[in-house]
Amino acid sequence: MKVVTAEIIAIGDELLYGQIVDTNSHWISQELDLIGVKVVRKTTVGDDRKDILAAFASAEARADIVLITGGLGPTLDDLTKPLMAEYFDCPVVENQAAVKAVTEFFQKRGREITPLNILQGHLPVCCTYVPNEVGTAPGMWFERNGTYWMSMPGVPHEMKKLMRDFVLPKLPNLFSLPVIVHRMIKTVGIGESWLADLIRDWENALPSTIRLAYLPSLGQVKLRLTGFGTVKSEIEKSIQQQIELVSPKIEPYIYGYDSETLEEAIGKLLNQHNKTVSLAESCTGGYISHLITSISGSSSYFQGAVVPYHNQFKNELVRVKNDTLNAFGAVSEETVTEMALGVRELFKADYGLSSSGIAGPKGGTAEKPVGTVWIACAGEDFVETKKLQLTQDRMLNIQLTGIAVLNLLRICILKK
Repeated sequence: MKVVTAEIIAIGDELLYGQIVDTNSHWISQELDLIGVKVVRKTTVGDDRKDILAAFASAEARADIVLITGGLGPTLDDLTKPLMAEYFDCPVVENQAAVKAVTEFFQKRGREITPLNILQGHLPVCCTYVPNEVGTAPGMWFERNGTYWMSMPGVPHEMKKLMRDFVLPKLPNLFSLPVIVHRMIKTVGIGESWLADLIRDWENALPSTIRLAYLPSLGQVKLRLTGFGTVKSEIEKSIQQQIELVSPKIEPYIYGYDSETLEEAIGKLLNQHNKTVSLAESCTGGYISHLITSISGSSSYFQGAVVPYHNQFKNELVRVKNDTLNAFGAVSEETVTEMALGVRELFKADYGLSSSGIAGPKGGTAEKPVGTVWIACAGEDFVETKKLQLTQDRMLNIQLTGIAVLNLLRICILKK
């Protein structure tokens, strides 16, 4: 089976200057990979006629599919549409359906439409008009010499809508694509190299039709199993068999599968056991509460939180003794223990969580350097604590602490 290739071209000076991060190309690559299209190159090019045309020519010589984002706005620096018309040697003319869609877009929102906006409904005559239901810049589909082109807005939600509704469903009708199945095992609380050691024998015994990739991220490692074949159900069955083989080897570290997040997994565990949780966050400043409440339905298990940043409020709000603070300091096992117990009582929750540390980049001492963090989880008849030695980066420390606290709660729920 011939490998179907794609190239992504992201257009805009703002991408080259670092004013905007190109998340579009990353997302497109993931979606194409899921259907068996191989991305062979990603190109970022500024708002320059010569460079854009050169990128077009290079991509056409190399790829079966060329996906372009950006440069479709109504201003003079938006060059994609006129340059595509030049590249395909056809004029830009009014497209009545596109003009009607742009006009209605503004009318529905009670906004005045300008002549520049109307021009967004003018398209190269040799393209197929692809309606943009969530924006004003239409998509443009071109075909030439066996290569297929799609030009889309750079606004992420507009691009994703066009990809999902038009491009991704269309490609299987144009090409013979392989059947590819991805499954993800998500782990937390173990590093990549340690994880690899635990599953080395299993990994070495994987069948040739299944590939394993280690995908480390912040405080977590994902194991991606990718199966190749011709019958989807058979690939899915084979991957599931491998998941069942490896899971017992790393069970304490697995929190979920596929798209499930750690905060979603925590919510499911709490609901499953009919338990509730509350938080006293110092160094994390409410970040962990944000993670928990980002999940729909979290009100069924999240009681509430406080951020007693100063010692006065550690004492007044969650009943940390002044003697404890004076003897051991805010960043100590003793303090987070009393914080977790106090916030559990304050909100009448089944579990109380706490964090206190030196996020940095200032505030460290020889005894407690930047990155020193204590966390705790209190239940009905226990308190589990853990000391973290993290980095010099403040935001990274907050994020890593959040993951560690959620994982500590996960472990405590499973133990009980």
